[in-house]
Formats: sequence, structure tokens, C-alpha cells
Amino acid sequence: MPITDTFNRPLRDLRISLIDRCNFRCPYCMPSEKYHHAYQFLDKKQWLSFEEIERLAKVFVGLGVTKLRLTGGEPLLRPDLDLLIRQLSLIPGVEDLALTTNGSMLAQWAKRLKSVGLHRLTVSLDTLDERIFHQMSGEKGSVKDVLNGIVTAEEAGFDSIKINAVIQRGINDHTILDLVRHFRGTAHSVRFIEYMDVGNQNHWHNDQVVPSTEIIAKIDAEFPIEHIQGTQAGDTSEVYRFKDGQGEVGFISSVTKAFCGTCNRLRLSADGKIYTCLFATHGTDIATYLRNGASDELLKDLIRVRWMKREDRYSEIRSELRHSDTSPKIEMYQIGG
Repeated sequence: MPITDTFNRPLRDLRISLIDRCNFRCPYCMPSEKYHHAYQFLDKKQWLSFEEIERLAKVFVGLGVTKLRLTGGEPLLRPDLDLLIRQLSLIPGVEDLALTTNGSMLAQWAKRLKSVGLHRLTVSLDTLDERIFHQMSGEKGSVKDVLNGIVTAEEAGFDSIKINAVIQRGINDHTILDLVRHFRGTAHSVRFIEYMDVGNQNHWHNDQVVPSTEIIAKIDAEFPIEHIQGTQAGDTSEVYRFKDGQGEVGFISSVTKAFCGTCNRLRLSADGKIYTCLFATHGTDIATYLRNGASDELLKDLIRVRWMKREDRYSEIRSELRHSDTSPKIEMYQIGG
């Protein structure tokens, strides 16, 4: 029997953060002025082990989860990641096993990821302009490396990759059509994401948001598109297709068109805390119970109770909460996107 929260939203999607570290320093996620070389990340002993992740994944599947997504930080920094993916791919009931990466190391990993059972890939790529990309990655990344990773992933058998692009006004909004032109006519789909106030470090302001309606109009003016899919059933993006049959493009509008009402996602941090919202201010420690001998049934009960009490809808009431709740939010690099 699926469990539901206070708004009758079922638990279907588990996002597992494998590591709290990243080789990029994107200003909207891990600005280098805070996350410098001396910053104290989690000790590796605090990370959930692969055995613990596998066990928890089975517990979550027993509660109705059918989708697993591996995130970070940058998940490809986690040593021996392919061993975990093989374990997760064999769990009965897992219908979708995906991974989100910045793509910088994908060329080295793609073949192994496919061979051990990973179903899908999402690659973050905010622009094709090398100078702007360098700026947006905290002077750590290269467009060439990411594109090479995508090509290598195609060759390994990932035939439909999602490309995530966070759009900020005055930063990369003028490069939107470059991404469209590059991936139009392929099986890959670019998903344009409205710049969000995730975490506490990016000094977000609404003026920096480029509404999806504006992006849609810009694309439609050059490459006519039509709407084919909304955010029902827990999907985060609205999907449009090119009228000439040259593929699809998606839009994630968490700021201007919130989809909290269908959100069925729970997030597990690298150190074993569960968060019921991307914008959460606190999590529930599961690792301590796990490591103190809790049975699977007790773990299920803990998760069930937490989910059934869930009442998050941050994006729907963003303006109200930003003024009334000053509690620090969990950072995106700790729980993935």
C-alpha cells in the first residue's frame, strides 16, 4: 500500500546523494569564496556505505519507491561507484535508475555506468559559451569536456540524455538558443531550469529569474514548439516538441509555476539524513538508527511517519516563507537537485 503525505502525495522517487563534494564551484550552488580548499566537508567515515545505501534503497522500495536517482555533490567523485550501481540495479521493484552529473568525468565513466545497469543520465550544462561556462563553474570546468562526455555516453548506449541548464538573467540567458541548436535533431532533451533560491549561499533575487514563458517564447520564435506534457505524476518539467519533429525541450518552472502539488520525491543525504523538500530547513537522521541495529521494519516505520507528516510546498508559498522563516535551508550540494 503506497504511503501518502498530508496532501495525498505518494512517495515514488528517492534521490540519493553519494558525496558532499564537487570538482566545480558553481556560484549558485558551491561558491568558491565559501567552499575553498580549507573548507571542512564530511569525513569519509560519515558517508553512508554502499551496503547501507543498498539496504535503505530496499526499504524505500518496500514503501512504494520505484525511481532511484544518484546525485551529489558530484557522484562520479565517489570511488567504485559502479559497484553500487550494480547492487541497486538488481533490486526488484526499481523501474528507473538514473544519475545526475556535471559531465566533466563522464567520458571516463560512461561505459562502466552502462555496463553495470544504469538506465539514464542527466548532465548539467548551463551554456556552450566557454567563457561563461568557465565563470558559472567557478573557473573549474570546460564545455569541451562535458560535450566529450555526452558523446562518449551516446557511444556507450545512453541514447536519450537530459541536459539541465540553469538560466540566470544577465549571465547566460543570451546563450539559450545555442543549446537548442546544438541538441535539436538529437534524442537528447535540454531542460531549462528557472534560477532558484536553493540553499543559503547564492544571494538569490527574483530579478535574476528568467521565467519559462520568456524562454519558451524565445525558442518558439525561431523553432516553433508545442506543448505535449505537463508536470503531472511527479514530473518536474513541462515538455514541448519541435513542430518539425526535431526532438523535444523541457522547462522546470519551480519559481513561476510551482509543481509542489505533484511532488513525490524524498532526498537522502550522503551522511544518512532524509529531507522531504529541496528547500528543507532540517532533515531526519536515519543513519544513526541504521548503525545502531534498527530492523528494516523500524526503518520503514520511521520513514513512513516522516512522510505521512510531510506538508512541504515551499515553491507555492515562496514569498511568504522567505519573509517569515529565516531558518537556514539545506544546501543543494548536500542533497542533489
